Amino acid sequence: MEYAVITAVGADKVGIMDSLAGAVVGLKANIEETRASILGGEFAVIMLVSGEDGFSGSLEEKLSPVAKTLGLSISTKLTSKPGQPKGLPYIIESLSLDTPGIVHAITKVLKDSSINIEDLESGVRPAPLSGSPMFEMSVVITIVPGAALSKLKQALAVVGAENDLDIEVRPLIAE
Repeated sequence: MEYAVITAVGADKVGIMDSLAGAVVGLKANIEETRASILGGEFAVIMLVSGEDGFSGSLEEKLSPVAKTLGLSISTKLTSKPGQPKGLPYIIESLSLDTPGIVHAITKVLKDSSINIEDLESGVRPAPLSGSPMFEMSVVITIVPGAALSKLKQALAVVGAENDLDIEVRPLIAE
């Protein structure tokens, strides 16, 4: 089995996901995971696909007409089979008024603590009553055995106090 990551970005329009999925199916490959979102006026997709050994050699050829027709920038990269996490999943959630530097401040704590980010989402939404821009961020991490969770929470509390953020760290439990 062979694995590849496809990334595609282009002006948002109907049919992008269908066209990408059709190209993958045309190679008798499988879409394992996908993240897609409209960012500004652009539609951005990243997907993990798998297929029989050698399928990736035809992947770019199959995606080229999709890129041309839809005006997408598409890239592919071979990767390895997804591994199983070697620890406990946690989620970090942050909410605050939107100010520059929040993502950097939180991810620096994670980097300095040698914690890898599994998933990160952020966005700006209007506050319910005032309409002020509120920044929300959610980060999924894996805490490996022996890691100092209390030190991470302390470091994030300092970031929260310095940047006026509400930050919560809790185990990620399937709902």
